[in-house]
Amino acid sequence: MTSRIPRDSRLRLVRPRPLAATPRAVNQRRPRRPAPRPPEGTPAPAELARTARTRLAGPVRVARWADAALGPGSDGATTDGKATLSEATAERAATDLGLSAAQVRADWDTARLAGLVEVHGDSARPGWRLRAWNRDDSAVLRGWVALFDAWSLAHPEPEGQEAAAVAEVVSAMPQVLSFLQLSAGPVPVEQLLDLLQQRVTELRTERCEVPYGPATERLAGSPSPAEPAPVAGAPLAPLLDWALRALASVGALTYGDGQATLTPLGSWAVWVKLEQICVAAQSPAGNIEQAAEDMLRGCAQLRPNAARAEYRAWLAARPVGSAVTELIDAARGEDALLRGLAFEALRVVGAPAEPDVRAVVDEPALRPYALLWLAEHDGVDAEDAHEALTREEATWLWVDTAAAVADHGEAPMLVRHLESAVQPTVPQLLDEVRAVGHPRTVQVLVALAAAHPDPALAKAVRRAAFQVHTGG
Repeated sequence: MTSRIPRDSRLRLVRPRPLAATPRAVNQRRPRRPAPRPPEGTPAPAELARTARTRLAGPVRVARWADAALGPGSDGATTDGKATLSEATAERAATDLGLSAAQVRADWDTARLAGLVEVHGDSARPGWRLRAWNRDDSAVLRGWVALFDAWSLAHPEPEGQEAAAVAEVVSAMPQVLSFLQLSAGPVPVEQLLDLLQQRVTELRTERCEVPYGPATERLAGSPSPAEPAPVAGAPLAPLLDWALRALASVGALTYGDGQATLTPLGSWAVWVKLEQICVAAQSPAGNIEQAAEDMLRGCAQLRPNAARAEYRAWLAARPVGSAVTELIDAARGEDALLRGLAFEALRVVGAPAEPDVRAVVDEPALRPYALLWLAEHDGVDAEDAHEALTREEATWLWVDTAAAVADHGEAPMLVRHLESAVQPTVPQLLDEVRAVGHPRTVQVLVALAAAHPDPALAKAVRRAAFQVHTGG
């Protein structure tokens, strides 16, 4: 934690270095990889941005209307002072913009998915991309890619479909899009359906979801565990149709006459994601195929920039929703280091992770990390985000971070970790650490006592550890 108030104490309060910023090896620097060039025929970024601006003109118009009409202090602000899109607001926007209420709602939802509007709880505000829309091509392209990533939310799935089947198709579509990108032209839907069936079969096999008949039938020669039953084509056909229509609705491809073709924007976006995956595969960690927990362990030894590159590539290879769920599950584990790294990866995810992060605020082990994430997401400077924590939450976070240092760092790092405490003196720190109830308190204090060079301080810390252990 940071303090600008000078104190005469044994603790010098400074902002701690992130754990990921303390590499175990200095020679992590790699020769810079030359910037890859997109496939021949890909339009220039400026032209791609113009196309994206045209595609998102409606959502931008609605977002700007909301900014002007619903912003705090405006005459049109809602009664609760929050920029929400209520029934009355949708009707008013439709009247002012000459649109139908349904079109206003559709454009509003698209603006949210593209990051033009950021929703925080029950309030909304203009996103930074909207502010930079006219002058920053990269902001425009990032906004469109965010919409492209959320294609499954932009177009509702058919009614009557099982959620598991929908999730399988969403997980399999990156491979279908990669095939479309490599084909560089129209591809018959029948060919895409065959590819989708193969990929869904692979996903089910990886999960060992292999249907078997009765035991007597298996003895008669039915499929063995090494021979999964093929996926029926009929159930996947309507889901492929939905996926292609949804991708067409966001401008990633054209779909009709029994075939699909990536648009220049869609081809460029798929190439970017394939390139990110290739970069990860060539990196020292190479965690692209790993589960979230193993990926985070692999990134623990990397410098922050290299770790963020790994996070981006790992995220590019899987749907955002399932990736966020994996990261939060990893954060719930016993390893405090993975908890901190998981929230660093969630910072790379950005706005799409907000609902899931907000949902874990009431979990004691994740609450301090979630509050810091939400504060930074709301625009608070990283050095001031700690003000979102109570004294008790900050102390809990100090113990949790100390546990990560004790498990994965060296003794001097644990001693230096004292400098990040919010308490002005060691006795106050020990009193509040004993009261906070962290499950690793005893281990942290014992490790700190063993590492600290000051005999008197080490004795006080050991006494505190004993008191916690005995319930004193």
